[in-house]
Amino acid sequence: MRTDAALLAAARTDPGAFRELYDRHAERILGYHRRRSGDEDAAHELLAETFAQAWLVRERFRDECDGSAGPWLFGIARNVLLVSVRRRALEAKARARLGMQVRPPAATPEETWLDGLDEALDALPATQREAIRLRVEDELEYAEVATALGTTPAAARVRVHRGLAALRTRLSAKETR
Repeated sequence: MRTDAALLAAARTDPGAFRELYDRHAERILGYHRRRSGDEDAAHELLAETFAQAWLVRERFRDECDGSAGPWLFGIARNVLLVSVRRRALEAKARARLGMQVRPPAATPEETWLDGLDEALDALPATQREAIRLRVEDELEYAEVATALGTTPAAARVRVHRGLAALRTRLSAKETR
């Protein structure tokens, strides 16, 4: 089986390779967008935009994760989500200026909901940060996280728990400032 990096390299001339990459990652990216938007239709639109962007910039992919494009794709997904949130905010302001009475979707997150998350993640010990990435972004079970980290499932669970607790503390402190 070819690595994601090999698929992206082949996708420069073979669209079928990109399709294979899509098939490999689409469900997890859709889950990411579904959880953040709370809207099935929006999640599918965001998924399509994520892979459209990935297609457009596929030649800029740099293999920094041992052949995996997962972190790269989730980075694109995060940026697509942020652009969508900003665009909705601008559209809402334009409607307000025009006096249009349109209610925003119930599940629209605030534009600042991700502020500080990258910094908080960067401040975590590498073992906790990686455990969270595997469990939350990649949606692996604890046994799979443990295998990837070379530890026991109990130790993987502790790393995720401690990392998430540290993130909560950090982000809660930011909100009270």
